[in-house]
Amino acid sequence: MRKIILFFLFIFFAACGGSEVSDTGETRFVTDVWGREVEIPVRVESIIALGSGAPRLAAYLDVMDMLVGSEQYIENGIMVLRDYNPVHFDLLSSLPFVGAGGGSGNNNGFPEEILQVAPDVILAGFDFEPAEELQGQTGIPVVSVRHFTGLADESFFSAMRVFAEVVGAEERAEFIFDYINSMKADLYNRTTGIPDDEKLRAYAGAVTWNGRRGIAGTYSVFGIFDAINAVNVAYTSGISGFFEADLESILIWDPDVIFLDPGNIDLVNEEYRVNATFFQSLRAIQNGRVYTLPSFNNAGTNITYAFMNAYFAGTVLFSEEFSDIDIAEKSAEILTTFLGKNTFEFMAEAGLFFGTLAVGE
Repeated sequence: MRKIILFFLFIFFAACGGSEVSDTGETRFVTDVWGREVEIPVRVESIIALGSGAPRLAAYLDVMDMLVGSEQYIENGIMVLRDYNPVHFDLLSSLPFVGAGGGSGNNNGFPEEILQVAPDVILAGFDFEPAEELQGQTGIPVVSVRHFTGLADESFFSAMRVFAEVVGAEERAEFIFDYINSMKADLYNRTTGIPDDEKLRAYAGAVTWNGRRGIAGTYSVFGIFDAINAVNVAYTSGISGFFEADLESILIWDPDVIFLDPGNIDLVNEEYRVNATFFQSLRAIQNGRVYTLPSFNNAGTNITYAFMNAYFAGTVLFSEEFSDIDIAEKSAEILTTFLGKNTFEFMAEAGLFFGTLAVGE
């Protein structure tokens, strides 16, 4: 019951669009995404960003220079699956480790290490109780900026507003919001007048959701497809969100086009070796209409990668309407706008590329 109440509290505060702030001399109060009123300094000069999506928001808001600690996952080297990581790896690897890093929403901070770097505020992608727990452990204000996966939905906007309010980056946040909304409108308007029976029917498989998946891993409701008014064959399943489709259903749907996460193609190829007849029965396989859809969720959603995927899917499913889009150029624009640097070529070298896939090879 508590989780249900917290969920509706989250929706309520997200709909309110931000948090109210009142100055009380040396401190002020901000209201985080869970409705927690947190007392913070009037002027915040140092922060740490922990957990699901929080470091990414710091990068999007261009306040990485305020960080005084980073997450321990950085020890594993550059991780292209988190869009901000290649851009800010040198900075992040030079800072003390103050948390494990991850997307569970749990408290993965290191209290003793946090106390040593003594940030003014901790921005955390934590659920309600873990945020309270870390604040109790450290005595340092913890502001939750927890948000959920999707194509820049209201929970993302709410978290960005809260983060921006804490660090004084409201102008930058509004710039990002305007850019996101312009892309959403552009994607939607290109295809909104096309009847569904004139569209190619698409399936997104081998998606990464709480781990790597084979061909059956898919979404019934998929923001990438919704953004361009695409026909998602998995929508007819009646299942909400991510699920594992049975192979018979995929055969019945028989999509015109299949998109796969290139990071999971080895799993798909192994499935092909076991059941080649299934794959060879699909028209998308027969016609060579299998394309990449690089993973865009890793400890939260890479909004950059998600929109890049939407534009690429548009060029595949609606070639005429997206004929002016060069995916390398559009990706460079998106990456530079959000992160200040174009990492498109680096992504491709690391396996996050846009193009075709040959299943079974």
